[in-house]
Amino acid sequence: MSGASTSSGGPSIWHRPVRGTRGPTPTHGRDEITAAAVALADAGGLDAVSMRAVAGALGMAGGSLYRHLSSRDDLLALMVDRCVGELRPYPPPAGDWPDAMVLLARRQLELYRRHPWLVDAVGRAGVPGPHTLAWFDACLGVLEPVRAPATAKFEAIAMMTGVVTLFARAGTTPPMTFDHVDLAAYPHLTAAFTAPPAGPPAAPPRDLLERAVRALLTGLLPATPH
Repeated sequence: MSGASTSSGGPSIWHRPVRGTRGPTPTHGRDEITAAAVALADAGGLDAVSMRAVAGALGMAGGSLYRHLSSRDDLLALMVDRCVGELRPYPPPAGDWPDAMVLLARRQLELYRRHPWLVDAVGRAGVPGPHTLAWFDACLGVLEPVRAPATAKFEAIAMMTGVVTLFARAGTTPPMTFDHVDLAAYPHLTAAFTAPPAGPPAAPPRDLLERAVRALLTGLLPATPH
């Protein structure tokens, strides 16, 4: 989760100057480059993002991006962190922590739906950037009243993100349906679809994302505050 080096041993994009010292002063900065890359990914997915394509979108020479970045991995790291910045403002670290975490999960899902490529890019971003660190800090702030070690809180945050990722991926695939399926050979499925409702009508259920996140977090973390 932290560190100043990339897997190749050099400093991460977050610990290098925003541009190289050689060559003329560029006409576009790191923020503009990142915005152009995000726009390409939103339109055509991660495969549409190459150093040459981003340079072309900005009217720059193909190799000019290397004055700012050493590789496409650097570009992905910048793209991910820029999008994570859209999660601000964060809820204040007070009140009912499961409610606040559900709100964070909802915002995270909305973010993944705005940028469908982000689900795949997050795991390739390497060292977290400032917006990503602020996201984790906000989550830990919400969980501050919970009596649990920091490792358990990080695990809970990671699992919540995993649940959100599943919901984001599900939105890009057709839902499973049992319509027009002969269930005669499957007694448990038949019983599930034909059994009458038991007991009094239930209160309107929370949506599935909220139920999943609440069940996960309250199962992993104690419900009692400090």
